[in-house]
Amino acid sequence: MRILLWYWGRRGGGAQFTLCLARGLAGCPGTELSLSLADRNALLPEAHGLGVPVDAVPTFRGPVGAALGLARLPALRRRLVRQAVAMRAEAVVSAMNHVWTPFVAGALPAAGIPFVSIVHDALPHPGDPALGWDWRLRQELDAAAGAVAFSDSVARAVAARRPGMPILRLPLGAHLPAEGNEPAPAATDFLFFGRVRAYKGLDLLRDAFAALRERHPGATLRVVGEGDVEGCAPGLAALPGVTVEPRWVPDGEMPALLSAARAVVLPYREASQSGVLPLALALGVPVVATPVGGLSAQFEHGVSGLVAREASAPALAEAMAATLDPARRRALSAGAREAGARLTDWDAQAATLVAWLRRLPREAA
Repeated sequence: MRILLWYWGRRGGGAQFTLCLARGLAGCPGTELSLSLADRNALLPEAHGLGVPVDAVPTFRGPVGAALGLARLPALRRRLVRQAVAMRAEAVVSAMNHVWTPFVAGALPAAGIPFVSIVHDALPHPGDPALGWDWRLRQELDAAAGAVAFSDSVARAVAARRPGMPILRLPLGAHLPAEGNEPAPAATDFLFFGRVRAYKGLDLLRDAFAALRERHPGATLRVVGEGDVEGCAPGLAALPGVTVEPRWVPDGEMPALLSAARAVVLPYREASQSGVLPLALALGVPVVATPVGGLSAQFEHGVSGLVAREASAPALAEAMAATLDPARRRALSAGAREAGARLTDWDAQAATLVAWLRRLPREAA
C-alpha cells in the first residue's frame, strides 16, 4: 500500500499527530510511505529521521503571507500531484486541514488519486473564527473518497453531510514526543493545559475551583496555555492556589508538565475530542472532564478519570473533589496508565488505517 501523508501546518497538535502517525505507517508491513510537509514544520528534522521520502513545501509566514501565497496555489497543486504520481500513491491522506487544503485537495481526484480527509472537527468551536468554515469542509469532503474521525459526534456530522461516504472511526492517539517522557514528581492537584479559548470553559473552572477551595483550602490549580486567560475567565489568576502561565509549550516539555499534575481537568462547554486527554492518560494522569462532545468517550468514567454529571461549576467541583482522595486517585492513575498504553500504540493505529484504505476503493465504488 503506497500512501502519501500530507500536512502543511507548522506546529502544535497537527504536527505532532502527523509525525506519530507517520512513525506507525513507516513501520507498517507492506506499506510504502512518503510525506508532504511544510518547510516550516517544527518537527521536520524528526520527519526526515524516519527514513522515508519527504517533500518540504514552502508555505508562508503570517496572514499576509497566506494571502500573498494564494498566487502560488496552482504550482503547489501540481507539486502535490507530481509527488503522488511519482510514488504511484494509492491514497493521499490529509493528516489535518491547513488553510490551503481546500484549494489543493480537489486536484488529487482529478488526477485519479484517492484522497482521504482526517476530520478533526466537523463544526467550528464557539468563539473560534468561523468565516469560510462550511466552505472549507465542503471542498475537502467533495474531494474525498473517505474520511477518518476521532469521535462519534464528528463521524455522525460527516455522515450527515455525505451520506454513504466510508468513514473510519479511530481513537485519537497520544502524540507524545519520542524522548523526554520521564515522569515528573506531582506538584499540583489540577492542570488545565492547551490553547486558551472561550469554549474550553475556563470560567466554569474558575467557579468550580473557588467552590472546591472552600472545602479543600490546600487544593492547587495550574493553568498553562497560549491565549487570553483573563479575557476568558476574569479573576481566575487572582484566586488563591491558582498559577497561570499564558505561553506556548514546546513538545519536549509536555510530558513533564502533564505528569507534574495529579489530575488534568477539561472544563469544556463544547468539544469534538481532546488531544490533551490521551497525553494525560499515557502518562498515568487521570482526567476530570465535562460530559460534552466526544470527551466522555475518550476514557472510562471511574476507571481512568471522572466525567462530571453536567457541564456546570458545581458538578465540576464535585468531580474534582473526588480525585483528591489519595486511594481514589491511585486507582484512577492505574486505570489511566493502562488506557494510555493502548493510545500510544501507533503501530496499531497505522495498521487499522492501512487495512481500511485497502478496502476503500471497493467501498467507495
